Amino acid sequence: MNDLFSQPDLIERAEALFAEIDAMPFDDKVSTINALRLALHRRSPFAAEPVDCVLWAKATTVGGNDYNPNTVAPPEMRLLERSIRADGYTQPIVTFPDRREDGREHTVIDGFHRSRIGKESREVRERVHGYLPITAIKGHRHDLKDRMAATIRHNRARGVHGVLPMTDIVADLIRAGWTDAEVAKELGMDADEVLRFKQVSGLPELFKNHEYSKSWE
Repeated sequence: MNDLFSQPDLIERAEALFAEIDAMPFDDKVSTINALRLALHRRSPFAAEPVDCVLWAKATTVGGNDYNPNTVAPPEMRLLERSIRADGYTQPIVTFPDRREDGREHTVIDGFHRSRIGKESREVRERVHGYLPITAIKGHRHDLKDRMAATIRHNRARGVHGVLPMTDIVADLIRAGWTDAEVAKELGMDADEVLRFKQVSGLPELFKNHEYSKSWE
């Protein structure tokens, strides 16, 4: 493994620049560090990985989506707050760029409850100066159905998702033109699971292109 400081002259020059950051007002310091992280990210061998670039965004610019089926009970929310208070933010909030007239700049793909803690817990909010750690999904995944699928994958990977909201999402994706196979692949389901969600929906139009078994013939 290469020594982290294998280029001492480069590090020394960078440290001289960093000294200028120390003298900046807080918000200017954050925005400058974000810009530097983005510049490093563009040159990183891991630039294809969203976690390679975690930025700090003002909490007021981060908002939830309107389709997340993940719910957290009060005891789990208290535990999450305790975790963030004790251990700090160990995971960024996954977002996509979404500028709106109300000041929003980022919409949550995954981590809505982590964002709530950063906004609602006075201790956490003060510690992070009203900011939240965010990363962004890949640029080609900003279409609504892709964002919905990304949210579901994050939820299901943790084993948490709501049945009825999931039914609505499956229905929306089918209406958007996705095939059962595409839904299964993108949401990590098998064919029978997709069929069950379609059945729960009770909407006959979801079955117009469904191929039924001919075993009765």
